[in-house]
Amino acid sequence: MQQESEAITIDGTEVSERVRGALGNCVATLDGAGVTPRLATVRMADDGASKTYVTMKRQACAELGIESDHHEIDSGASAAALFDRIDRLNDDDAVDGVLVQLPLPDHVDEREVFRRIRPEKDVDAFHPENVGRLVAGEPRYRPCTPHGIQKLLRAYDVDPAGKDAVVVGRSNVVGRPTANLLLRRAPGGDATVTVCHSRTQDLAAKTRTADILIAAAGEPELIDGEMLAEGVVIVDVGINRVSATERGPRLVGDVDFDSAKEKASAITPVPGGVGPMTVAMLLYNTVAAASERSGVAVDLP
Repeated sequence: MQQESEAITIDGTEVSERVRGALGNCVATLDGAGVTPRLATVRMADDGASKTYVTMKRQACAELGIESDHHEIDSGASAAALFDRIDRLNDDDAVDGVLVQLPLPDHVDEREVFRRIRPEKDVDAFHPENVGRLVAGEPRYRPCTPHGIQKLLRAYDVDPAGKDAVVVGRSNVVGRPTANLLLRRAPGGDATVTVCHSRTQDLAAKTRTADILIAAAGEPELIDGEMLAEGVVIVDVGINRVSATERGPRLVGDVDFDSAKEKASAITPVPGGVGPMTVAMLLYNTVAAASERSGVAVDLP
């Protein structure tokens, strides 16, 4: 049986603009008290994608009135060179947030990098202390992509409470923290959560139970309409480059959009869904860090 009405497309660009507008009011409040939020980005990679991501984040900061400093570390330098730079940023009272852009060279252990950033400046929320606080239900910051997912669901009046949520993917960046946020006894949580991964047997049997499906496996079009229940809400985190077209590589998600939208009540597009929210929530965490550092209260959205 087909959906009687067409699936709603969840517009992450529009929601992110609303979040940024509210954050602009927070920045104005801080500015009125003589406080300017500041984000420090650090890059130690040769790939063009990471450079693009850093540029995009710094541009977003500039548009909102957040100052940003960028630090380049040669990819062939020692891990100690990166750690020294992080230590200096940790000790700089003018810096509210420190973000080390992934990926890192093979000789640098990203877990050690996450541990090196002070928890109160860890606006990515990857430090073990911040991970632990999230699992305990008392987050200092919520990781940017999972928090963005929550904001998208809220913007479209999707309340996870009491619903079956299936998260496909168990990464420390998206899958696990998203599951923890959806489980949390708080607004935007209280769901019954199933986490699936590469060892899950009969994935389709699990995904068909979902009222809310979060696809974050990093596998292009892994999930199609046959694997979904009628009326499911789909948030597709995947951004995969597949076979080239005349205009270049084509971007697809972890969900086959065309077949999935026949079953879904609402679905995020790729691109234009989760991506803009990830950047918006980085700004959110940076403003939150500045508020905490200065003691100036702001009305975070």
